[in-house]
Amino acid sequence: MPSLTHRRVPAPGPLARGRLLAAPTVDAAVVRELERITGRPVHRGSSDTTPREPFVYVGATLPDALRSASLLWFHSVNAGTDALPAAGPWPSGALLTRTVGRMGERIAQYVLAWVLADCQSVPEFAAQHARAEWRRIPSEPAAGRTALIYGTGRIGSAVAALLRGCGIRTVGVARGARTAAAGFGRVVGADEDAGPLASARWVVSTLPLTTATDGFFGPDRFAGMGGATFINVGRGRTVDMRALETALRSGAVGRAVLDVLPEEPAAPDDPCWRLPRTVITPHSAGITADEDIVTDFAACWDAVAQGRVPDTAVEVGRGY
Repeated sequence: MPSLTHRRVPAPGPLARGRLLAAPTVDAAVVRELERITGRPVHRGSSDTTPREPFVYVGATLPDALRSASLLWFHSVNAGTDALPAAGPWPSGALLTRTVGRMGERIAQYVLAWVLADCQSVPEFAAQHARAEWRRIPSEPAAGRTALIYGTGRIGSAVAALLRGCGIRTVGVARGARTAAAGFGRVVGADEDAGPLASARWVVSTLPLTTATDGFFGPDRFAGMGGATFINVGRGRTVDMRALETALRSGAVGRAVLDVLPEEPAAPDDPCWRLPRTVITPHSAGITADEDIVTDFAACWDAVAQGRVPDTAVEVGRGY
């Protein structure tokens, strides 16, 4: 099992005398709130100077100059943190926390919107409107259908809870887990997903990017879908795009809604724009708001001050 060393909280002494730095991209209103929460001034971090004293850094990325033994804690203003350790060695013992905020709620509503649009043939009606064509298309009730949701954490659970409110059966897929999780009718392990995959009406991915999930949705999983709509709100690199295209053209995947792609932003000549029955949105399902940053940092600050590991702490070895 990966080491939990990167989930230790900073010692009271170094934290008390540490500097609080914020990236130049952090909004001024957020900086003022950070000063209110901590009761200390916030300095704008420099990308070419390594502080000699212990410091806490708030930002989206961690410059190389700040990947030092002086780093006590990095709070990411984003929910996804997989790129941070991948950019270079993570400072030993430094705490990494992330901003989740109301992202689960926002992403759940995004998924529900596309599920209902799918049932009501919204893409087809929009295309008919563009052609000035009058033709009825039967609708499909969502209740009683099954959504297979990969990832049973905070975001996956929020998606499941909202879909269950519409009468949709929810099955979660967790890494080697078979225990119940909030919002799910049942949970299966990743090695037990073949049956649920074949019968699901919607397959939703909320997976983070790790060594285990890179290319997770490949030829076998896509071929095992029985015409399901595939919705990806996790990470783009969890999907083999060529395998997805093959499955869309064969009908194994009925439709795809992709909020994330392996390479972002996608260039105008990227093949993803030519995938059949596919809608691509610009990584907008769960945009982090300034109030989310403030709320989650405040919760982390209180936890660290009490010597507790914050709920949004990341195990660097696992990537989430």
